Amino acid sequence: MRVVFMGTPDFAVPALHALVNAGYPVVGVVTQPDRPRGRGGRIQPPPVKQAALRMGLPVLQPVRVRDDYFIEQLRELKPDIIVVAAYGQILPPSILYLPPRGCVNIHASLLPRYRGAAPIHRAIMNGERETGVTIMLMDEGLDTGDILLQQAVSIEETDNAGVLHDRLALLGAELLLKALQLLKQGNLRRHPQEDSLATYAPPLTREDEIINWEKAARDLYNQIRGLDPWPGARTWWEGKVLKVWRVSIKGEGNPVNGVIPGQVVTAGEEVLVATGKGYLSLQEVQLQGGRRLPIADFLRGHNLVPGTVLGR
Repeated sequence: MRVVFMGTPDFAVPALHALVNAGYPVVGVVTQPDRPRGRGGRIQPPPVKQAALRMGLPVLQPVRVRDDYFIEQLRELKPDIIVVAAYGQILPPSILYLPPRGCVNIHASLLPRYRGAAPIHRAIMNGERETGVTIMLMDEGLDTGDILLQQAVSIEETDNAGVLHDRLALLGAELLLKALQLLKQGNLRRHPQEDSLATYAPPLTREDEIINWEKAARDLYNQIRGLDPWPGARTWWEGKVLKVWRVSIKGEGNPVNGVIPGQVVTAGEEVLVATGKGYLSLQEVQLQGGRRLPIADFLRGHNLVPGTVLGR
């Protein structure tokens, strides 16, 4: 099968490697245009482009996939199938129905749960204990196509979004090869999604990053690890943004008496912050303009004292 691969971030790279290593003829790789990244704002190619060039694969970077010129380029590649993994643009019908075997997508959830752009972050932030990968046949809806294969994985108590992302990326690559093998053998069955069970994972917003200390410690713990390593949960201290990267829960479920949510209760060997229910022990933080630091290193250079109220 002649394969066109469409993907952009790190999540898609293992799938591209898997296709090439398995001997599939990848006749083109489509990815987003190079864009400014990092503090310096330097123009950098996306991870999929970097991987494709290392493997000697032809790369296309259309600004808009709906442009007639790009669609004609796709036709000239004569793909039997298009594999999509976190590409970043909605595909029009002119692309979805171009290859004879359709467009197959790797989605990082157990569809129909967590349709949308941020399934990994949202699953952790919502305290889910299980997620997985779905290989689906794309249609014109938002992650609504027929399911081809699925596999579940546990979300461990200590997983953050980065750890789970890497695990699901590798699983997605493995499951993709299995799906393509079954497709070649004529043994791949389609299963329509049950729309009544659908939930959604909308893109992250700046509001999702803000720590509301009035919430329970458990909810904040899930929020913080669900935003690590990107974009990070944040609060304020002395007029500056303080990102909170790692915490542990203390006194879960216990009411907090005599202090207000966000108040630092102890700041010695341990920094305990009151929440709406229970306490969080800060493990790793980052003050605006600084580096991520273990809390012990942070305290050596910053006077965070009991009675301080974060978030103001």
